[in-house]
Amino acid sequence: MDRSWMNLSRVSNDYRNGVQYFPNFAFQYASQENMILCPCKKCVNINWHYREVVYEHLIVDVFVRGYKQWFFHGECPPSTSSSTMDVSYSGTAYHQSDRGDDMEGMLRDAFNMHNHGVQSFPADFVASDDCKIGRNAFTELGNSVPHEEPNEEAAKFYALLNDMNEELYEGSKFSKMSFCVRLFQLKCLGGWIRNSLTMLLEFLREMFLFAKIPQSCKDMKKMIKDLGLGYNKIHSCPNDCMLYWGDRRNQQCCHVCGHSRWISKNAEDGNDDENDAQSRKKPVKILRYFPLIPRLQRLFMSLKTAESMTWHHDGRTDDGLLRHLTDSLAWKSFDNKFPSFSSDPRSVRLGLASDGFNPFKIMSTAYSTWPVVLVPYNLPPWICMKQSSLILSMIIPGEKGPGMISTFIYSHLLKS
Repeated sequence: MDRSWMNLSRVSNDYRNGVQYFPNFAFQYASQENMILCPCKKCVNINWHYREVVYEHLIVDVFVRGYKQWFFHGECPPSTSSSTMDVSYSGTAYHQSDRGDDMEGMLRDAFNMHNHGVQSFPADFVASDDCKIGRNAFTELGNSVPHEEPNEEAAKFYALLNDMNEELYEGSKFSKMSFCVRLFQLKCLGGWIRNSLTMLLEFLREMFLFAKIPQSCKDMKKMIKDLGLGYNKIHSCPNDCMLYWGDRRNQQCCHVCGHSRWISKNAEDGNDDENDAQSRKKPVKILRYFPLIPRLQRLFMSLKTAESMTWHHDGRTDDGLLRHLTDSLAWKSFDNKFPSFSSDPRSVRLGLASDGFNPFKIMSTAYSTWPVVLVPYNLPPWICMKQSSLILSMIIPGEKGPGMISTFIYSHLLKS
């Protein structure tokens, strides 16, 4: 059947006639008596609806982009990888993006959803809870009834999938997701403050009233954060003696120097109300910690980096010349000392570096920020030192450099 009508305007007679034909075709092969999966661009073959609801959705929201072969509704699935549609483990439809932004690839990497199977991880990765997201999050859905609520990770995936398929405005080459990711990238590269991005979004909303633009930077970050790789805030002693985490999470003062964990408010406002003071407590120093294990897992989950993570074992030329750290005496000495670790080429070798800088670019201001950066030495030498390959692990703030940076490094190794 010629389905060129699917590209026509939704107000045209040919499109409406085609939409009337679709339910008749789909219900011939429906697994339920009176409901089918809705292929509109909002439901994206996830939600089950009655005939009348599906017809209404297809008139109002039109078909999901690229769904020309109705293999969720009775037709044989495509047999070649060049098809414009794929089938995921949970039965969700993905369309190959023709915008060139590879939002689909980013989602598949983030949730480890690849048609050829789940990437294999080192044993300690497999044992961690975080690694179960890509393998187990959708197993429950695959065996569930159509009306069963998805688990938390699957719900995040579906929400991101809807944002990926939802056009910024009708006919736009940008989706809502790609617009937010691209604009947030510009914010990071340009060093924009949060308020400046919010003002830009407000201006764009006034200029393009028909576009689905987030209202603020906060709303944009809520959408992007479900892609993972966030950070944790950990309170620290202002003298860098200790971190308030683990068994010492609830301590009120440092057990080494005795300094209070909180900024004193009584001297500022003279308020003696203990309940009010407790509710407005602010820590003296906050460390930003970026969990390491999810970031290492992402390197193995992404098709673009998984193969390169074993390059030091599989790809290098072993001719006695020093081209990579694995050719060095230190690397070989470590292998001899820890043979069980070095026997698996997927075991990750990391270099750690840190230095302080003034984030406000005013050298007369007494303030220093110390980022702790990790370098994945598994990667080829022309990739591992690129900025895109560096892993930001911690940000240590303060009016001066950390006096005992070993406290943060040691705690970092324990947490990882």
